[in-house]
Amino acid sequence: MKKTALVVMAAGIGSRFGGGIKQLEPVGPSGEIIMDYSIHDALEAGFNKVVFIIRKDLEKDFKEIIGNRIEKLTEVEYAFQELDNLPGGFKNPEGRTKPWGTGQAVLSCKGLLNEPFAVINADDYYGKEAFVKVHDYLVEEHPNNGMYDFCMAGFILGNTLSDNGAVTRGICKVENGYLTDVVETSGIEKLPEGGAAVPGEDVKLVPVDAKSYVSMNMWGLTPELLDEIEKGFIEFLGNVKPGDLKAEYLLPGIIDDLLKKQKATVKVLETKDKWFGVTYKEDKQSVVDSFKKLIADGVYKEKLFA
Repeated sequence: MKKTALVVMAAGIGSRFGGGIKQLEPVGPSGEIIMDYSIHDALEAGFNKVVFIIRKDLEKDFKEIIGNRIEKLTEVEYAFQELDNLPGGFKNPEGRTKPWGTGQAVLSCKGLLNEPFAVINADDYYGKEAFVKVHDYLVEEHPNNGMYDFCMAGFILGNTLSDNGAVTRGICKVENGYLTDVVETSGIEKLPEGGAAVPGEDVKLVPVDAKSYVSMNMWGLTPELLDEIEKGFIEFLGNVKPGDLKAEYLLPGIIDDLLKKQKATVKVLETKDKWFGVTYKEDKQSVVDSFKKLIADGVYKEKLFA
């Protein structure tokens, strides 16, 4: 069986476990968190290694909450996203307190990944279909055309909206099944009749196609990308303006840059599963109810890893 890894970006889960940390809120009947369901679905789809990206100060607690349990099921590695882990001799500007974004997160896996891998957020539920499609694409043979051959789970915008407030989504432009552009769009609201809209002039809502593809940060990638991320990070850091303490080096931007330079292709794999996530505190109950329904429908066992 070809080796494939699941990379779970969990470095932003906060400095304290328990109440208030949305990624670790129980949502399943036996105390399962969203990560449990994602890992379950990934292993079922054929992934056979998990890399958790965390902060070093959370290692002990993280292993107690989920890591030690997953180590009994598959190979597990830990990558550490640290604020001062910078390439090229760069140092953090004084006053910087937050890590440098998802690009730095994935770069922290360098040396741990020698196989194709999927990247996901720790606090998003993606559904079974996306893991199967991304895994199958990663293990397929692709023509060597001198470009990186990546893929992305393309969710339907209407399946990713919250009932409790506006969200930000990367709305995708797709041609012949391949990604050409991702437009980060904020303030997307769910309309009562099931559509979507964003604020326009004079506080009027402008409709957005609810059937558009959106990126939910679920990518299928190859280890060669890590060298590109490192080179790009050095360039990015060299262009950070003095006093800018919030600049982020983000994975969608890295991939978009490779697309524009014609160094990569990204196949968009449509998934019609409904995304769940706790964007707002009020979202938790609907996520709990959604998992109850999935269990009642036979999609999951009551005790996930029984």
